[in-house]
Amino acid sequence: MEGSIDISITNHIAEITFSHPAHNSMPGHLLAELANQIKAAGESSDVHVIVLRSGGDRTFCAGASFDELMKITNSTDGKNFFLGFVKVINAIRLCPKIVIGRVQGKAIGGGVGIASAVDYCMATKFGSIKLSELALGIGPFVIGPAVERKMGLSAFSQLAINATEWQTAAWAKEKGLYHEVFDSVEQLDAYMAEFTKTLAGMSTSAMHALKQVLWHNTQHWGELLDERAAISGRLVITEASQNAIRAVKNA
Repeated sequence: MEGSIDISITNHIAEITFSHPAHNSMPGHLLAELANQIKAAGESSDVHVIVLRSGGDRTFCAGASFDELMKITNSTDGKNFFLGFVKVINAIRLCPKIVIGRVQGKAIGGGVGIASAVDYCMATKFGSIKLSELALGIGPFVIGPAVERKMGLSAFSQLAINATEWQTAAWAKEKGLYHEVFDSVEQLDAYMAEFTKTLAGMSTSAMHALKQVLWHNTQHWGELLDERAAISGRLVITEASQNAIRAVKNA
């Protein structure tokens, strides 16, 4: 199976890197492994802070794997695929450690969802974002709560409805998705190295308590995101959705 999840732990900082040759798109097996690695890092006493990043230079994550979406033939399999993103979001939400996102390039669909789910997110100016799901006959249902929580309903509505237009990293910072934006990957990594080093030296108990405060009123997300995955699972098997996905894939 293509793609990989790699983890390294240095000075109490866990770096989890996901990679896939198709612009870091996420097939089901990568989503499952990513969720498991986040959970494991959260449970490790040697880990104080988690950094979530992807391989490559100019694409953070292209969202769901089109190859897998095109193979789905029934709503049950459709729901199970989208539950992969549910598991990643909930793994971050329930993780007792602060999760920092490193967005070096474009984020599409589920990639925006992952960037929204982390507790603190930094990007380069190349980190443009787009929610393309509506144009694919689906909709950003699973990632919607994470995006809306971070950016607000108005910004989420703009991204969800204007599904063919990119928004800049500067726009994403203005709306609250990114906390810092840098001109280059080198500047991003230099700042992140100092930032995570400082954070890793702080009280893990205090960071855990802060994490619980930051995610207040999300206890119902387990049920909510399951329902949203079912909606996406029903829509992805429609003729309109499959035709749209195939057209983009073959463009």
